[in-house]
Amino acid sequence: MGSHGSERSQIRKICVVGAGSAGVAASKYLLAEKCFDTIDIFEQQASFGGVWNYSNDPINTINIPQINPHQPLDEPIWHSVSDQNGVARGARQAKFLSPMYERLETNIPHSLMGFSDMPSLEDHQLFPSREVVTQYLEDYGEEIRHLVYFQTQVTDICQTRPGAHQVRLKDLQTSTVYEKTYDAVLVANGHYNVPSLPNIKGIKEWNQANPGVISHSKLYRRPGEPFADKKVIIVGNAASGTDIASQIETVSKHPLLISQRSESIMGSAARFTEIVPQLAEFLPDFHGTRAVRFADGRVEENVDAILFATGYYYSFPFLSSLESKFSSTGERVSRLYKHLFYIDDPTIAFIGLPMKIIPFRTDEGQGAIVARVWAQRLELPSTLEMSRWEEDVIAERGAGKAFHDLSFPKDFDYHNELVDWATRATGRGGKMPMRWSAKDRWTRGRMAAIKRAFAEKGNARHGIKTLQELGFDYDSWLREQLPQDGTQLGTS
Repeated sequence: MGSHGSERSQIRKICVVGAGSAGVAASKYLLAEKCFDTIDIFEQQASFGGVWNYSNDPINTINIPQINPHQPLDEPIWHSVSDQNGVARGARQAKFLSPMYERLETNIPHSLMGFSDMPSLEDHQLFPSREVVTQYLEDYGEEIRHLVYFQTQVTDICQTRPGAHQVRLKDLQTSTVYEKTYDAVLVANGHYNVPSLPNIKGIKEWNQANPGVISHSKLYRRPGEPFADKKVIIVGNAASGTDIASQIETVSKHPLLISQRSESIMGSAARFTEIVPQLAEFLPDFHGTRAVRFADGRVEENVDAILFATGYYYSFPFLSSLESKFSSTGERVSRLYKHLFYIDDPTIAFIGLPMKIIPFRTDEGQGAIVARVWAQRLELPSTLEMSRWEEDVIAERGAGKAFHDLSFPKDFDYHNELVDWATRATGRGGKMPMRWSAKDRWTRGRMAAIKRAFAEKGNARHGIKTLQELGFDYDSWLREQLPQDGTQLGTS
């Protein structure tokens, strides 16, 4: 591993934290190297899927405001297990609260969403439902099921020395706590667990006076109570905010108010909404009943529900001895090279941190690099060079949330860079990710418009399976770009 290679023995035993899309994809690339003695994957849920595991548990509590990323490990929610006839078998299964909601559909067309080595979702609607994606991830993980310890929570990882990691584990079924030691740790626990709910002026006192009115999108499950025939404000206009708004407006009073800091690029089918400026203050009662003020001075009274779709913090409660070095504010993970390797000890790596990306294929690209580096088929730059990379990104984007923001086209460029890097590995073998094609890039650049056109079809959207059915035809577009003399354009 570059300048670190002489500082450690060869990696033989690997711990993977999480069996969602990132953990499973990366583990397949680790397994394909055929040089590691142990690859143990620990997943606190009872199945594959990570964040896609739906939990229908009514939990109505959240810190308001929620500005501290350093939260304890989640406690499991226990469900009794039933047979095919719905009869309880006496067993129980651990589930954890996720941000999945009942009617969620992806905001990525299936032509871009799938893994490179897994049949696509083309037999389903163009933007698949959460149920379809959950089953897809379950099928994708089957190949490595034998490596996974389900319903096992990683409670602490202590770095005893560079390249030696003591991992404390808890079997949730038996409450047995035990420890294992690994040469390397791959963190793939996701970043949709600890909600971010800003400390807007007056919010704490307002919430105490009006309990239950303020919530976060992590707790949203379906339109209905508490939104039916109510005055509702959605704070945030990214993917979840716009999608949830289009659902709630079907039952709420009109217009539904969407508070935003900047214009949304997401497609939305919402028709009965009004865009308002950033929410600036929660007002005391003498200004009116349940009143708020927006940045332009407008005051809205008698607000019945406020749902914050304001994202999540990066949080690693099982890295308590190192978390202050990785993520002091929760807005990004510090001391990482290429959003992957811990610069001070590259036997710790993270998968799935970048935001605003096409995740499954990016997981593959990242997994390919980690596998090759840990198999000593790729070298990392020196510590100084890796630190300079981080400094350059901070100079360009800042040290906050924008650090891991790879909005198009940065996401495609990043993935293709990873693929090109993987091709430079020495030796043979391993698993190779796929570059994004010119057609993929064309589709990605039009994704918001495609989603908007899809949503505008209403219930008819469920029968739409191709881009062409919405009027987005890459081949036709390509023919229109041909020069008059017939010279062909590049297609990759």
